[in-house]
Amino acid sequence: MSEFILKSERLGFRAWQESDIAPFAEMNSDPVVMEFFPGLRSYQESKTATESFNKLIEKKGFGFFAVECLHNSEFIGFIGLNQPSFTSYFTPCLEIGWRLKTSAWNKGYATEGALACLEFGFKKLKAPEIFSFTSQLNQRSERVMQKAGMIKTGEFLHPKIEGGHALEKHVLYQIKNPY
Repeated sequence: MSEFILKSERLGFRAWQESDIAPFAEMNSDPVVMEFFPGLRSYQESKTATESFNKLIEKKGFGFFAVECLHNSEFIGFIGLNQPSFTSYFTPCLEIGWRLKTSAWNKGYATEGALACLEFGFKKLKAPEIFSFTSQLNQRSERVMQKAGMIKTGEFLHPKIEGGHALEKHVLYQIKNPY
């Protein structure tokens, strides 16, 4: 049985396990899941990411959590909080992000998970505000931000994406701590 850091109605959020690596790597090599990222990720890149996620969770008590459905213990991706590793006018900051496998799309999981992680960030971490961003082309992810109560506050050119690339222009959303 998994040990959850937090739960929502249908989802459990936890540290990453060895058994998550293969399905996460499969997600990261799916062109549909990775449509709004500059490239697909290899198995080794996915494994390294899970290790980084766990280090942040161990060190700070938050990160991109592995997410599973409570009714069947199925790993569906990640939702959580992170500190972006690039410099922009809104960093340093706490960001919320998610990536789910396609079979978990259109079920409300991303919004449900985002709301749970926002509450965790505001109540437990006492964050004054939380940001989220995505390529301006990623309307699905932008819609999750809106459903989670976030407000669009700007646009920026992502410094880690090659200049002129179709994914370079990003939208920025923000929500302030309501508690």
